[in-house]
Parts: sequence; structure tokens; C-alpha cells
Amino acid sequence: MAKALHFVAAEAPDAQAALAVMRARYEDAGADACEIIVALGGDGFMLQTLHRFLGSGKPIYGMNLGSVGFLMNEFQEVALEERLAAAESAKIHPLRMRATNAEGTREARAFNEVSLLRQTRQAAKIRILVDGKVRTPELICDGVLVSTPAGSTAYNLSAHGPILPIDADLLALTPISAFRPRRWRGALLSHRARVRFEMLEAGKRPVSAVADDLEVRDVLSVDVAEDRSIATTMLFDAGHSLDERILAEQFID
Repeated sequence: MAKALHFVAAEAPDAQAALAVMRARYEDAGADACEIIVALGGDGFMLQTLHRFLGSGKPIYGMNLGSVGFLMNEFQEVALEERLAAAESAKIHPLRMRATNAEGTREARAFNEVSLLRQTRQAAKIRILVDGKVRTPELICDGVLVSTPAGSTAYNLSAHGPILPIDADLLALTPISAFRPRRWRGALLSHRARVRFEMLEAGKRPVSAVADDLEVRDVLSVDVAEDRSIATTMLFDAGHSLDERILAEQFID
């Protein structure tokens, strides 16, 4: 039996044109009555959609109208109901970020990663604690990030971090252009780990914290942990599951 669908699309002209086509072909039940969200756009729009429907319990199926489309399925106008019936699911949990600056503390969620980035020409100096214990007294770097398995092939991979299987109960802690310790490549952490970053010389070496697309400037400290109280289901075409994509990424030349 066909599921009730709701279509959402990025602002790009191609995505908006596809939205009109899909709504003409399939009934749009609306955000409240639908059983599946169909997102039309690229990976950035998929992240926006995950945040928009956070906690709704509705699975999300993406169709690529962007560039890379790692989190998306191929766009096709036809046979959508059949594809959804055969789709494979992946349950993902976001990171919770608590970023503190002189103005107070802001909280945000991140499905890909929480990244700390230097704001000026000077390198950042960051102390790293894991579960309350200092592990790196002083990291001199352009930045550092904590990635989920789902996000491990994004910014984390570009920073030479490890690719994590989607069902791994792990997080990747990855430095960005580390100057000291020069040879530190990061760490694999349990998904239960609590990571705290403390900015050293924060006034002289300002740092911003970014959770997916939300940025907090001039942070003094940042706490990151996986939020298992929230689970979102993504749907992928049969044979093209998220875990298969992540595995295949490790064999790309």
C-alpha cells in the first residue's frame, strides 16, 4: 500500500522545477499527515531537512538535485512508490553541541560534525578533554572536529579523518591542519564519549564552533556528545544503502 508523501525542495531552480513535477505526479499529503518526507536537493538541503523534521519520527528519502549527493538517491520522476517500498533504512543520531562564549551558552544538533575553526590569521590553541580527562593539553591547529559515522565521509574525510561504518558505535575526533602535536592524526572515540574543547588564549586566538550550518563565534568552551535520545531514519534505494556507500568510499582511488 502506498505511503502518504510530503515533498520539500531546495530553493535552486532545478529543485523547484522537480518539486512541481513530483507534486503533479504524486499526491502531497502535507507535513502533518504524511508518512514519508521526500527531499529534493543536495546534501546541504538534506541536512536542513533532517533538522527541520527533527523529532517528527518521519523517515526522509532524498533525491539528488545538487552536486555530490552522497546522502541522496538518484532523481527519477517515475516509480517512486516502488522505490520507497523496497528502500533500505539507516537510523542516525545527531551530536549535541553546547558552545559557550561571553554572551552565554547555545545548544545545537549536528548530523555530520561539530567543527571548531580559527577565526583569524593566528592558529587556534585548544585543550581537549575526553570524559573529564585532559587528553591533549594544547593543540595548535586550524581547527578540530568531532564527526558522526554518517558525516565521516564529509569534512572529516577531507581533514584526513577515518571513515566510520554507519552502524559503528564510534565518533571520529580529527584535527584540522595540526601544527603541534604535528603527527597527531586524531582518535576514535566511543559514541558514549563526552568531549570538551577549551580555548587557550581565546581573546588573541578566536575560534568559532559550527554544528552543521549553525555557527557560534568567539567560543570559550565547547562540549560535544552524541544524543541518543534523538533518532532519524533515512531511506536509500535497494542496493545503495548508506552503509554500502560508506564502505565503497574506502575503495575509491
